[in-house]
Amino acid sequence: MKFFNIFFILVFILFAAVQYNDPDPYLWMPIYLYPAVLCYLAVKQKPVNKMAYWVGFLIFGVYAMYKFFDANGILDWIKYHNATSIAATMKAEQPWVEESREFFGLVIILAVMAINYFKGKKPNLA
Repeated sequence: MKFFNIFFILVFILFAAVQYNDPDPYLWMPIYLYPAVLCYLAVKQKPVNKMAYWVGFLIFGVYAMYKFFDANGILDWIKYHNATSIAATMKAEQPWVEESREFFGLVIILAVMAINYFKGKKPNLA
């Protein structure tokens, strides 16, 4: 689990760093830094209140659902754009490209948090 968490600390910090030119970096930088902090605490084996995970699950889960059903979200991308590549270019020229990428970023966050919560050292019960 230590390698897993070190890897995702670096990934989430990198994800946060590339948000500087995003239209909403004030939103996405903290979104990516939150799980980076949880991964860091897991590496250091510091006790983490389980509410820290549940707050993240709730906020990121609700936001992912919003991105899924949004007018330019995943459903729109699959339904009307035949799931065309969202990674062909770094520039998000179509609205569904940015929304889809953001959705998958949230899915990665939720997956990493879930793995840490259920497979890692059990969060502090306090």
